[in-house]
Amino acid sequence: MQYNMVCLFKYALTVVLFTIVSIACVNEQKGGNSSQQKVIETLADLGALPQYVTDPPGNPTSPEKIELGRMLFFDPVLSGNRDVACATCHQPEFSYAEFLETSIGVNGTGSGSKRQFVAPNDIPFVKRNSQSVLNTAFNGIRNHEAYHAEMAPMFWDNRAKGLEEQALLPIKTLEEMRGRAYTEDEIIDEVLSRIRRIPAYHTLFARAFPGELNPVNAVNLAKGIAAYERTLISNNSRFDLYMRGDSNALTLGEKEGLNLFLKTGCAKCHSGPMFSDYKLHTLGVPDSQNRTESDRGINNDYAFRTPSLRNLRYTGPYMHSGKFATLEQVLEFYEDISGGKILNPKVKASQMDTLATRMDVNFKDLSRIVEFLNALNDDHFDKTVPAKVPSGLVMK
Repeated sequence: MQYNMVCLFKYALTVVLFTIVSIACVNEQKGGNSSQQKVIETLADLGALPQYVTDPPGNPTSPEKIELGRMLFFDPVLSGNRDVACATCHQPEFSYAEFLETSIGVNGTGSGSKRQFVAPNDIPFVKRNSQSVLNTAFNGIRNHEAYHAEMAPMFWDNRAKGLEEQALLPIKTLEEMRGRAYTEDEIIDEVLSRIRRIPAYHTLFARAFPGELNPVNAVNLAKGIAAYERTLISNNSRFDLYMRGDSNALTLGEKEGLNLFLKTGCAKCHSGPMFSDYKLHTLGVPDSQNRTESDRGINNDYAFRTPSLRNLRYTGPYMHSGKFATLEQVLEFYEDISGGKILNPKVKASQMDTLATRMDVNFKDLSRIVEFLNALNDDHFDKTVPAKVPSGLVMK
């Protein structure tokens, strides 16, 4: 299996290299420059997503775990006030993200752009933009490296490792799911107590974790949610097909956009099959006005993780603060900071990441790059929503 995958990758890379070299020759005739060698050197950092998912050793998948996790993901019983499910901020119709600058969790009503707080309200907005759950099964993946799912970086600040650790943190967070009725130390026990009183969940947990005397516990709660989330993948974009050897999967304009994407230096951070190095970078992104305090990040240096570029058509607005509504605005932001501007007045010039400030972004290139980014979209993923959940609750 590993040998065949290496051969396939080498073949696909040869196809891509031939295309880029061909485009380079055309560009040279039009007055291009000598940066094409650097373009070619960075191509090896890109790749198609795997066509299979790697489970962590401690949580091998099963249909029973997936079904349990699916019910838990859509069930508001996991929240303090029974009014928020995981799916509230990670909706199938928005590629398991949410069409809001920053999310409204507890004490909200409605969905997507129509979601609002219920009055009176003393709950803040969620701190950061809701990231898509799609393809988080591949978070942290790199070409030519063994993938360890239990070490996959999670959240905008990489504060959790693996989907299992990630799964319980929103439940514990006041504005996301917990609310004010319970403390961070109390909420998981409260949720488990509720679940134990629901016969359907007793059955689901017992089937998912056969042989366990008391299967309804926090560890298995996290394992079930994580098992379901690993089924939410979209790994057959036209770019994936292209990297697997179909030279006709991308249009000429998209290939030119790929060439520009590499020339401008985007791939220095947006690399690998997920188009992310999964590192934290300080870019000076403007703060959201939804919260009064500035978001300084986990290390107080305004550094946030490089987001994946997959399925961007469905997952706006963009960046950790959700400040940019369109991809054009994002690219214009990079053009600004590469020209020396800092758009967050609280960020110092000395903090700015030089990988971004040294980019070569030109306004006339933006439309071609956006054209390429759209080739990373793939809407063939599971969008099904359970007709009902074991608690009988519905998302507000």
